[in-house]
Amino acid sequence: MFRALCLWVLFVVANGFKSEEFRNCDKASFCRRNRFRPEGNSTIVLRSGVVNGGVYVGTVEDTVDNGVALELWVIAYEGGIFRVRLKERNPLRVRFEPPDALVSDLDLQRVSIEAVPSQANPDVTYLHTNDGSGAVLIVQHTPVQIDLAVNNAYLMSVNNRGLLNFEHYREKRDGDEEGMWQETFRSFTDSKPYGPASVAFDLTFLGSEHVYGLPEHATGSSLKETRHSVAEGGGAISEPYRLFNLDVFEYLSESPFGLYGSIPLMISHSAERTVAAFWLNAAEMFVDVTKVRGDFSSQTIAQRPRVVTHWISETGILDLFLFVGPRPKDVVRQYTGVTGRTPLPPMFAIAYHQSRWNYRDEEDVYEVDNMFDTHAIPYDVLWLDIEHTDGKRYFTWDKSLFPSPIVMQNRMASKGRHMVTIVDPHIKRDPGFVLHEEATAKGYYVKDSSGRDYDGWCWPGSSSYVDTLHPEFRSWWADKFSLANYVGSTPILHIWNDMNEPSVFNGPEISLPRDALHHGGFEHREVHNAYGMYFHMASYEGLLRRGGYKERAFVLSRAFFAGSQRVGAVWTGDNAAQWDHLAKSIPMVLTLGLSGLAFSGADVGGFFGNPDAELLLRWYQLGAFYPFFRAHAHLDTKRREPWLFGEPWTSDIRDAVRRRYMLLPYYYTLFKETSKTGVPVMRPLWLEYPSDAAVFALDSQFLVGKDLLVRPVLEAGAKQQSVYFPGNDVWYDVLTCEGYLGGRVADIVVSLSSVPVFQRGGSIIPRKDRARRSSTQMEKDPYTLVVALNLVGEAEGTLYVDDGKSFDFDYGAYIRRRFTFANNRLESVNDSPIGRSAMEYATDCLVERVVILGLAKDQYRAVLEMSAQHGRVRRDVDAVYGPPMLLKGAQNRALVLRLPNVPVSSDWSITIGKSSVV
Repeated sequence: MFRALCLWVLFVVANGFKSEEFRNCDKASFCRRNRFRPEGNSTIVLRSGVVNGGVYVGTVEDTVDNGVALELWVIAYEGGIFRVRLKERNPLRVRFEPPDALVSDLDLQRVSIEAVPSQANPDVTYLHTNDGSGAVLIVQHTPVQIDLAVNNAYLMSVNNRGLLNFEHYREKRDGDEEGMWQETFRSFTDSKPYGPASVAFDLTFLGSEHVYGLPEHATGSSLKETRHSVAEGGGAISEPYRLFNLDVFEYLSESPFGLYGSIPLMISHSAERTVAAFWLNAAEMFVDVTKVRGDFSSQTIAQRPRVVTHWISETGILDLFLFVGPRPKDVVRQYTGVTGRTPLPPMFAIAYHQSRWNYRDEEDVYEVDNMFDTHAIPYDVLWLDIEHTDGKRYFTWDKSLFPSPIVMQNRMASKGRHMVTIVDPHIKRDPGFVLHEEATAKGYYVKDSSGRDYDGWCWPGSSSYVDTLHPEFRSWWADKFSLANYVGSTPILHIWNDMNEPSVFNGPEISLPRDALHHGGFEHREVHNAYGMYFHMASYEGLLRRGGYKERAFVLSRAFFAGSQRVGAVWTGDNAAQWDHLAKSIPMVLTLGLSGLAFSGADVGGFFGNPDAELLLRWYQLGAFYPFFRAHAHLDTKRREPWLFGEPWTSDIRDAVRRRYMLLPYYYTLFKETSKTGVPVMRPLWLEYPSDAAVFALDSQFLVGKDLLVRPVLEAGAKQQSVYFPGNDVWYDVLTCEGYLGGRVADIVVSLSSVPVFQRGGSIIPRKDRARRSSTQMEKDPYTLVVALNLVGEAEGTLYVDDGKSFDFDYGAYIRRRFTFANNRLESVNDSPIGRSAMEYATDCLVERVVILGLAKDQYRAVLEMSAQHGRVRRDVDAVYGPPMLLKGAQNRALVLRLPNVPVSSDWSITIGKSSVV
């Protein structure tokens, strides 16, 4: 049986994605019932409503379905956030809600609502807040319709097409449609013992042509239509976007099919305003998108452009958050204020990771590690997949292949490196396996529909699946990561959660049956999309607990849901060594960032298949700018470590990886910003240039922070790349120093060694340019400041520094410097908030190099001034023209100030002028 299963898995992997293995809307009865429901057919009406404790509470009735009573809550939060909740008042069965997706202190952000009846129409109530946002909800009673307006401008409308539908748990009766009480897909039967329970609604974004979000799909960032508007012919034109976490082999590009994670967030953007909606629901979901063209200048709502969406979920409640913006970054802050933000990762985690399935044994690990040093390619983390375990039992080691795991990890630690091992949610059903025996005895497994521990198949063979919904399980699981319980682990070992969609090889759609049972009696259909998040949470808690909550942890997850960003990184799953997957990784990572998951990336080189040297190089050149930078490959692929293709490929890959290490101070500063604001590290251009319509659907280039513009090479044999420069200032090629004015397109010549990267005029970026083995060994290295002048000769930037590993920054142990350049004077000043905690962070790091872009070639003199222990210091600094970067292709077109050697933590200034004047 196990051999047959393994052959089946290998067959599926070898043959890639097969659409018939997975459901679409037509094969899901709840989607069919709702997708083609006639418009204007909503029967849900508001009977009464009052404000109670600052919250609007309404009594709602479904007038057709036996007069079932529902309750409506409208809650408001600081900064322009409304929450609309609709659920049954007295349900036959309690529906699952995933509150752990939200931040724990959300209630502290509430603001009071005032309900004002309309003087002109008794069927309308206005809900106001006093938070200064100018937002108001207009609630129509019959049928229920909720519009969001700001300063009399209508932005969103819920149920204006009359598609709100709330199926209620009921006793089985004659006349129920096929699929309501039992449904078969392929050879699997879903028992549906509680009957139909779908929830659906329409949501219109007014004054917009572009919507983003709904990760995870391998599509462009600006979501495409799935249905035409009635005016343009009507009818379905493709599958709706599906949100259902699945283990998908070699997924297809430009497909609305759901992948490994699900976040029901949609952002609407126009040059005038950005708004968003988030549905807190963990069940399977389909979303239709229709774009209605119009005239932006029209004052009539019906004549303005709009995006009409239809949301359909198998079960759950309606729990809808509306975010009023008004700018893109405001929406991101508002959403991550509700679901949480990415904590500041340890420094090593944002460096380069080397992985494959699998490094064979300890000798293989040592050989790979040594070859990185031989070829002077830095890396920080080496990964071990499932083959390192004893018979695929997690938290164990194969003693014949890895007899001395602690010695191995200590050897890695001696070079400042770390390791990661894999831990998945399927547990081998082995009577002698302690983990399995404990989970069985404590009742910590998901049950089948008859109440027995579910027995499915995954890598170990016969497996049971931990019930991540069980709060006692999560604490028990966290304890398994202690050094005492995880025998052979050390503090430098971190964790990878894979297969946590969850993946079940012999289950329906390679997952758990929908009628499987979780803690609290909830069916798997209700919790499916949150399952992986709960597993991720438990593993992250385990590493924090292991370190006494003093050390930061790194846990990577494949499956995710809203809120996953609070506990670690994610990646885009099992991609392929194809040029289209290289290109699609950009909008996928950008969309994850907009949806809160700022720490994300794609497998460099492609997980499946064998990239040729050019594709691998181009993927390294792109991957060096992902927030999460990891190379990974399938067990059956050819080895592809960076040196195996020989020259010139090895040197060019080395340069790509070194570029990431040079930029680590900039990335670390950006991650600190992300932890405070939620604004992602890797950004679509419209996030920074919201009024420039030319960038609204641009996926071939992106920003790192606001100061680096990257245009990767995405086609084989490319000799030049077309680059659009946003804004109205200048952008400098970081290698050639050539400047390009914003608002224009330029064709940039590229070679295999080069990828177009530009620094924004008006910015100052900190770097560390010395080549080291790992980021840990760079800790005391000096800094380079790259000053890119704008058209008026000014620039500014920030540097954040702490110990890179602990939580001491929470107590004030960090340095934050602000650099400014104006009137030919570069200054460094303290940018830490006044009154921060007393703990200090000290560093001996110096600024050893300043590169200035935008000064004409001439003879310059630079004079440094700073305070010292015995008075004021004033001295000359060597100023010469030289290369801006210590990489291949850099040209001598920048003014370089050599060896100012000023402490990075001190106040100082450098004045620059013509040598004949200063």
